[in-house]
Formats: sequence, C-alpha cells, structure tokens
Amino acid sequence: MTVTPTKLFFACTGLAAMLATAPAAAQGPSYPDRPIRLVVPFAAGGATDLLGRLLAVGLGEKLGQTVVVENKPGASTVVGAAQVAKAPPDGYTLLLAASTTLTLNPAIRQNIAYDPVKSFTPLGLVADMSLVLVANPEVPVNSLKDLVAQAKANPDKFSYGSFGAGSSVHFGGEMLKSATGIRMVHVPFNGSAPSLTALAGGQVQVAVDTVVASLPLIKGGKIKPIAVLSAQRLPALPQVPTVAESGYPGFQMGTWFALMAPAGLPSPVAQKLEKALAEVANAPSTKARMVELALTPAYGNGAAVKARVEKELPEMRAVAARADIRAE
Repeated sequence: MTVTPTKLFFACTGLAAMLATAPAAAQGPSYPDRPIRLVVPFAAGGATDLLGRLLAVGLGEKLGQTVVVENKPGASTVVGAAQVAKAPPDGYTLLLAASTTLTLNPAIRQNIAYDPVKSFTPLGLVADMSLVLVANPEVPVNSLKDLVAQAKANPDKFSYGSFGAGSSVHFGGEMLKSATGIRMVHVPFNGSAPSLTALAGGQVQVAVDTVVASLPLIKGGKIKPIAVLSAQRLPALPQVPTVAESGYPGFQMGTWFALMAPAGLPSPVAQKLEKALAEVANAPSTKARMVELALTPAYGNGAAVKARVEKELPEMRAVAARADIRAE
C-alpha cells in the first residue's frame, strides 16, 4: 500500500484532532465556567446578608469563578426560595436558605411555591443563629424561674414581642409558653428594631429575638438577657443560662442556615459544590468571622440538611397547630 503525502496529511490531522478532543471528552463540560448567583432571601445589611457575602467570597476562591450575591427579600424568604426552586439545576443558581425557608414556612403556609425537600438539592449546613429571651430592665425578672413564677401568679400580666407572626422568634415564644405552662400575649412587630424598641420602652415586658439583633441593646443596658434558647451557652453571652439549664431539659429553638441548589442537580456538580462549601465553612477564618457576627459555625453535609428538615418540620407543624400560628 502506497502512502501518499495527501493521505499522510489527513491521517496526521485526524490523529491530532482526536488527541486534542480526547481529554475534553473524558472530562466533560468544565463546571463552573461562568459566574454563579447566590440568592440571599433577606435584605442587604443584616447578619444573613453578611453570611451570604462571606460564603460567596470563599466559594468563589475555591471554584475559580465569581459568586454574586443577589438579595431577594419578601414573604419570609418565599420570594427568593421560589425563584431558586424554579431555576435550571445547573449549579449556577444557589440559595442561602434559612430554617424559616425549610421548616417554618411549610408549617404555616398552605399553598407554598416550593417543597422544602423535593424542590432543592441540599449542599450543606452553614451556621446557627441563636435566639434569646430578653426583658425590660425595669421588670423584676432576672431568670426564667422568676418569669414563670410571676406569669403564673398574674396570668394576664405579661406580653412578649417578636419580629413577626410566623417567625422563628414567634415559634420560640410559643415553645417557651408550652414548656413552662405560662400564658403570655404575643405582640408581633414588623422587624427586630421596632420589637426591641418597644421592649426597651416598656410597651412589652419581654421579647424573644436573635442574639445578633439583641446584643447591642444588651451591651448598652437598654434590655437584659434572661435565657438563651440554644442548646449551649453562647460565647457572646457566657453568663446567660440556656432554657434547658433553667429547668427545661431538652429545650432548643433557633434559626439555622443551609446552602441549597435546585432539585435535579447533576451529581458531579453537587459533589464539587459540597466539597467547596465544606472547605469554606470549616476554614478558621470563616468560623472566626461567623463568631464576630454572633453566629455559631455549624457545618454539616447535604445529608445533614435533609435529616434536619425531616426531623424539625413535624415538630414545627405541631407547634404551629398547638399555638394556631398561621401565615398572615
């Protein structure tokens, strides 16, 4: 067989093409090859927004692409969560979900625009935000034991403020009432600022709020802490006992955050994101910044998110039914 120059040219050209494309074909499409959008379903400026931006920077460094934070507040995180649930499952749209998104909204809303389990691919738990029971400084209550004794002696004396009906602090207040057997009237406000201002001014005797929002007023002597609703004492308030320590073992309620993607995310993309999140969330610098924000680092993998939702959702539905908590 005679090999002509023309045949040799085409043979070499074909071989070169095969060699050039073989690695690409073996590796498949490279993810990510463009910026990623991280939807934060809260307004800019708060602790959750700052957490989202912290994660965005870290994930961007690990993945080699810019991660852009997009604030989508509204309807107790429903607006942002619904948008992500409907997005293509390609790894370019992520959600910083809260426990409000995954266990509270489904407990109090009949026709919600997403399913907390079926609509998302869980990538990992990120952090906890603790809740604290606080009182007006003039109220003669310095412990949960004091509050229970006085509330039982005067059943209609106490009102507690929250930053909204159906919020985590509303659930926390109702769980406290159930655990202690006391009566308190719930007074919802439109946010932490008006709720804590009303508490400092004496319009309500006590309130449940996040440690993030409460800490500046506690440090300023405007309000006083009574008990934290977390399982452990907080570094920011080491002298304040937990509700469990105060005579109600096993009591725990708080807000937590998780990174989610739309359902149907391809396994290689999910694994890459889950690995990047683990590295970012467990980095000492990330943990230190979370503590500065009065958050508690609490990394867990995607399976841990699913397990937490499946455990907590029935519990929150029971609280909502008992206290008749419904979306406004």
